[in-house]
Amino acid sequence: MKINPISKLSLFIFLLTLLFGINRATSQYDDFWSNIRFGGGLNIGFSENTFNANIAPAAVYEFNEWFSSGIGLNFGYSSLKNNSINQEVESMNYGASIITLFNPINELQISAEFEEMGIHQEIEINDLKTTDEYWYPALFVGAGFRSGPVTFGLRYDLLYDDTKSIYGTAYAPFVRVFF
Repeated sequence: MKINPISKLSLFIFLLTLLFGINRATSQYDDFWSNIRFGGGLNIGFSENTFNANIAPAAVYEFNEWFSSGIGLNFGYSSLKNNSINQEVESMNYGASIITLFNPINELQISAEFEEMGIHQEIEINDLKTTDEYWYPALFVGAGFRSGPVTFGLRYDLLYDDTKSIYGTAYAPFVRVFF
């Protein structure tokens, strides 16, 4: 079987186009993953008789050197002791969040984060124990000092409700790391 020169040229152009397309698709895939940063945060808060701690693994996509956005998971614990009425409250929480980070200068990170948390709470007053389960939203805005992949800062919950929040106060210091 003899193939004419035009068919050879067409086959060559087709294969070249196919290889170029595969290479381009692979490079776009590599570019996407090279802009993903993994990490998350640790949050610790306390006031007079309260304590809370939260670990939040996350992944963000860096759109450019100033702006990132992503998702995270949240797991936490909090406790409250009020000795005047013999009250103890313990809460376990779990949930997810959407986070946006803005770095106007290299050392400053401004953040906004919406999280929805499932709460399992045990309340004991004078040896009478009750359990409560509910969902609680939080909308944090914050700012921090950034040095390399680490940011230290303070965030504030705009939706803070002292009767439902697992946090002792609307303010919470944080340490956030993204690699």
